[in-house]
Order: sequence, then C-alpha cells, then structure tokens
Amino acid sequence: MAVAKAKIKRGLGKGLDTLIPDNELEQVKSQVININKEENNNINEKNNQSSSDKMIVRITKVEPNRKQPRKSFDEDALEELSESIKKVGVLEPLLVKTNNDNYEIIAGERRWRAAKLAGIKEVPVIVRDDLTNQEIVEIQLIENIQREDLNPIEEATAYQRLISEFNLTQDEVAEKVSKSRVAITNSIRLLKLCEEVRQMVIEGKLSSGHARALISIEDKQKQIEIAEKIFDEKLSVRQAEKLVKDLDKDVKPKEKKVLDPNLETIYRNLEEKCKAKTGTKVSIISKGDKGGKIEIDFYNNDDLEKITRMIMY
Repeated sequence: MAVAKAKIKRGLGKGLDTLIPDNELEQVKSQVININKEENNNINEKNNQSSSDKMIVRITKVEPNRKQPRKSFDEDALEELSESIKKVGVLEPLLVKTNNDNYEIIAGERRWRAAKLAGIKEVPVIVRDDLTNQEIVEIQLIENIQREDLNPIEEATAYQRLISEFNLTQDEVAEKVSKSRVAITNSIRLLKLCEEVRQMVIEGKLSSGHARALISIEDKQKQIEIAEKIFDEKLSVRQAEKLVKDLDKDVKPKEKKVLDPNLETIYRNLEEKCKAKTGTKVSIISKGDKGGKIEIDFYNNDDLEKITRMIMY
C-alpha cells in the first residue's frame, strides 16, 4: 500500500511536467500569475469605485433637483423629522448625481431639507452618475408614491412628464409604478382642471375624487365656484357628482319645439281619442322632423294590464 501511495503522489506532482515541455513551463506559470494579478486588480478597482460612491459631503454642496415631482413639503412634518435628525443624524443616505462641483439630489430632498433645519453640516450620499434622465424621474416618482409624499396634482404631473418627455404609453407608466392603467388615466385627467382648482387639490381642500367630478365643467369661473361650494359645505364625492350633474341639466335646458298649429291640432285630437280608449292620460310629443314619442300614463296595475293587453293584442 505504501508503494501505491508514493506513485500517486509522484503522478500528481508531475501534472504540468508531463503535459508541457520543460522549456515552456516557466512561461506558462508566469502568464498564470500575471492573469491572477490582473483579475485581483480589477476586483479591487471595482470595490474602490463602489466604496467611493458612498461618502459624507458638506450639506452646502448638495442642491435639490428642480424637476423632481414633489413641490410642496409639510412644514410640521419637516420640523418633526428635523428633531429626529438632531438626535440620531441622517440614517439613510441621499441618492445624488454630480453637478459640476456640487451634487444634485435624485431622491431624499425631504431628508436634506430636514437636515438643514436641524443645523447638520454633513450628510451621507450615494453617487449615481450612471442613471439616465428617465431612470431618475422614475426613481423619484416611485419613491414618493411608496411614501405617499405626492399630492394628486404632483403625481399627475409626474405621470404626464414620463409620457411627454420619454414617449412612454400609459400602460408602460402603469407597469413601472405598479398601478392600473385606469388609475394613471384618472390621475392625468386632473391636469384639465383650472389652476385655482388644482391649487385647492394641492392644499388638500379637495380630494382627487372631488376634483374629478369638476372636470366636465368647462367654464373656469363656474368650476371655481362649485369647487368652493364643495369645500365650504364639506360635500361628499357623491354629493359633488350630483351637484355637477344637476348643474349640467340647468346649463342645457330642453329646447321647446315650435309645432305647426295644424299638426298640433291633429296631435291633441289623437291624444283625446287615445285617452278615451285607455282611460288614462296620453301625450304625443313631437320632435319635429325627427319624429316624436307617445307617453301613456297608468295609475294602478289594472291600468297597466289593460293598456299592455290593448297594445299586444
């Protein structure tokens, strides 16, 4: 058994010697060493790059992104976050991209504002200069939606920007933000409201449901008037919808058709004959050249049965 072990050891030890001639062996070993060194250098370079992307910077070197979806910030909520940052600091780094000598915020403007209120001099950041403009907008939109930080108008504006600037369809936007296409469509429709009503939505005076009920009102002043009425009287969404529906009826009164006197006499005579036959009121309503309709009243189930029997038989 000892002899067999010795043979196996010698065989393994001569692996390269048996496959490669002696004059080439050193050259191959040298190439392998160089390849390993190169791979290690690449790994170290990537690690160094990754670590350099995460850093602490002066807060004065960080600036907001003017195109970010969120425009309004609740002052009380900012003050509350500021107090927390005074105690524990900014725990979650801001996502930024380089902008000349400064850094522009991709995500985390609320934390940046609160840190400034707290008097913090430095903030942690993660630099992402590899992101496209479209990816930046998507990140900002998704982050704000997940945190429910956007008001309905800001959200609608962000959706519209993805469609207008980056040629996305409503279906593609819906997929990116994990919402239905109907939700995206209803959101974008809010941008049809006049500026004053949109501001009421931003300020929380009207919900998106209330606002959608007002879209069909084309007159700007009437739209503002109804919006203020909804707010003042604290109407529900259903009540707001009914108010707008009734308004539409008032705006578009039925046109009274002028009937030819001779034809009107004929209709009245026919009404009387039908009334005598049915025993109930009968009205013949003309629509001019487009025809008309006959309305037959009934006052109880017996009347209904009698009239239907006359028509059917």
